[in-house]
Amino acid sequence: MYDPYSLYANRSEMTMTMTSTGVETDWGTIPVRRGGDGPTVLLIHGLLVDGGLWDVVAGRLIASGHDVVVPDLPLGAHSYPTAAGADLSPRGVARLIDALAGALGLTEVTLAGNDTGGAICQLVAAERPDWLAGLVLTPCDTYENFLPPLFRPLQVLARHAPALLVAGMQPLRLRALRRTPLLLGWLTKQGVSDELSDRWARPFFDLPATRRDVIATIAAIDSADTLAAAQRLRAFDRPAVVAWADGDRFFPRRLAERLAADIPGAQLVKIEDSYAFTPIDQPDATTALITGLVARTGAAGRAAVA
Repeated sequence: MYDPYSLYANRSEMTMTMTSTGVETDWGTIPVRRGGDGPTVLLIHGLLVDGGLWDVVAGRLIASGHDVVVPDLPLGAHSYPTAAGADLSPRGVARLIDALAGALGLTEVTLAGNDTGGAICQLVAAERPDWLAGLVLTPCDTYENFLPPLFRPLQVLARHAPALLVAGMQPLRLRALRRTPLLLGWLTKQGVSDELSDRWARPFFDLPATRRDVIATIAAIDSADTLAAAQRLRAFDRPAVVAWADGDRFFPRRLAERLAADIPGAQLVKIEDSYAFTPIDQPDATTALITGLVARTGAAGRAAVA
């Protein structure tokens, strides 16, 4: 029988103080880890990875006095079953995040996203901002760059030839090939452990339901959603940070500049010596972005009073 918490067994010691639970939603039972005290930070990952992307940052946020929430969303590295008919489009996953926040009673939240997760965070902030205190976008899809050009053939295959998409993903089975530029090699300079990359890759190959889910998500990606979100974010009235990585090949600086200009008062920050996965390549800089924004929101002071 599937154990939805077994994936937490080998998590980093830096997040051992986190408690894992399952949150019942219309999308299924979503595994969530939570730990620490203070202002709340919700960390969102992207396609074909899980919350382990944020492990080091989560540990440092907990140590610096934050309440940290990390869900494992059904975005292709999940091993749990999703509900029949669940909407796993980016807009659907944005609604899922809103539902998780409601179920957990989260308010005054700093929402941080990376990669596809950053695009989904834009949808949340544009359409359901009431429970947010601030927004941190590390390198991510935005505007017409959803998906980035290099990954758009995956979407064509997901929509018209899903069997070919599965065949094209076969290199992910091999650890050595995962480190090449077309896989993880252009997403992280530091690399990830074999244990972590195994956990990200295996559900797609071992579980037909996971393959079905990720194909549905990729097929449903539409840059019209991020373009519309950017328009609505012009009225976003919380503090925001937009970051780009100096070595990133997928999320250009010009789009970060454009988004920072569209969000009123947003801070534009460069993260040096990093590819797109800044939580792995530069956890200190990524943590500093989040803690700095929390200080700007005033949520830290309100949490101390409470």
